[in-house]
Amino acid sequence: MKRHEDVPLWVSVGDVASNEGEYFTAVAPLYFIKGNNEDFDVLAAAKAGRPPAPTLHYLPNGGPYSVGPWRVAALGGTFAPSWYNTPAAALPPSKGKKPSPAALKLGKSRDDKRRHFVREEVLLCKSLPNVDLFLTHEAPRPFYPAGRRIDAGKTVLNDVLAAMKPRLHLFGHHHEFTDSMRQGVRSIGLGFRPRRSNGEATFRRSRVCEERSRRPARRRVRLSTVF
Repeated sequence: MKRHEDVPLWVSVGDVASNEGEYFTAVAPLYFIKGNNEDFDVLAAAKAGRPPAPTLHYLPNGGPYSVGPWRVAALGGTFAPSWYNTPAAALPPSKGKKPSPAALKLGKSRDDKRRHFVREEVLLCKSLPNVDLFLTHEAPRPFYPAGRRIDAGKTVLNDVLAAMKPRLHLFGHHHEFTDSMRQGVRSIGLGFRPRRSNGEATFRRSRVCEERSRRPARRRVRLSTVF
């Protein structure tokens, strides 16, 4: 972020916490959704108005949110069929189980069901009109990470894209850069350690907002899954 002081704000598609569950203080405003590797107690406090840092802006699932000049919708977390029909408020927190020492995951417990998104949040996202940017942690289908034969995408995200029709969709989770069209929407997967060519998107006002001139001004927003 310090290398790009000209970028006014940043967005992230989740997994902002360190492996120890700690959050950093961003040097510029960072708007982020939840991943599956977070401290969900910290995110609950952020939702209640107590962010982990003044420049970290957590976007709970739903929206729309005003981020710079754009309308943003959020659907963070992962898909779990056994928890999908549970009300978001009823997703149980961690029971205190710890990961194995060999696992490179969060230092706190990983059985926290608040890491998932649920049906009521999906329905809310489907109802949102005029969305410029849709942020998810999971990928839509088809998605074959690292050339694997198993489709890791989630059909429910294709359903949201078809209903919402955002101008742009960004996702993470798999830490692999992809750029494709899904349900008529440009859908970009952000890499773990993005290069300039795939970690930065230039938004033109003619694409995400109403065209105001024949040569619209540019705004840049840094897009990344980790910093």
